[in-house]
Amino acid sequence: MSSATPWIEIPSPFDSHGGQVLMLEPPWANEGELRAQLLDETYSKPFVIDDGERRYLHFDGRLIQSAMSLAAPNDLELRYTQKMMSFLLFRSRPRRLLLIGLGGGSLVKFCHCRLPATQLTVLENNPDVIALREAFLVPPDSPMLQVLEADGAEYLARTEKGIDALLVDAFDRNGFAPSLANREFFEQAHAKLAGGGILVVNLAGDEKTYAGLIGEAMQVFDDQVIVFPVREDDNHVLLAFRDPMFEPNWRRLRAFARELRAKYGLDFPNFLEKIERSARLGLARREAERGY
Repeated sequence: MSSATPWIEIPSPFDSHGGQVLMLEPPWANEGELRAQLLDETYSKPFVIDDGERRYLHFDGRLIQSAMSLAAPNDLELRYTQKMMSFLLFRSRPRRLLLIGLGGGSLVKFCHCRLPATQLTVLENNPDVIALREAFLVPPDSPMLQVLEADGAEYLARTEKGIDALLVDAFDRNGFAPSLANREFFEQAHAKLAGGGILVVNLAGDEKTYAGLIGEAMQVFDDQVIVFPVREDDNHVLLAFRDPMFEPNWRRLRAFARELRAKYGLDFPNFLEKIERSARLGLARREAERGY
């Protein structure tokens, strides 16, 4: 471990997940006390579990927030992150991309690597998460990548219009970020997206907790919303389209999905199949009705 790293390593205390735990603590910290805090879930900072093959970001010992393969750090390990990239079916060459929620940097690294012409701005309000960017091999800031410590809703309110894709994957130990779980956020997103821009939101946890958000999105985006499931991760992904006349050409998109699969190595034909089925079944409206 380099002396420049901001963390220490201790053996994992979790029976279900071996390896090393990387913690944002000084070298002289008491390992016994840290181990006890991890086990009784009183440890207040995010931490990393490294099992020699993958690194996982955790806010507690139960739920995985992000995953990275050490052999392929720029790949997307979790299925929901892969499905969030489905926006490329509808906006294949984004010039400006805003991500709210750094996490382990999976989406950031994939986009930075695979979309080199895209200007990326990443917003993360937890400085401890940003402090772990080195552990997840997030590249340093550059003219095409900027990671900012900022509240996503506040930044969105003051930024310029013209965002091609806005990706939201923002959670803390209590769930979806509170400042984003309201109608005002969706109104700001709608206002700041480009004419053909897309909002992409990862929805996780109890479906009843975010059904109301789907309803708000549908009202703000004139029902131009598709919600489709991620069975592998027990999540849903929400796509909201800024264009009020948006109407997908499914036949053309099927051919395009095969092109994207060849280019990016993700199963875009499968993603499109789920998106089309959800759109035809009106899944977004059915999920929204759970909130009423």
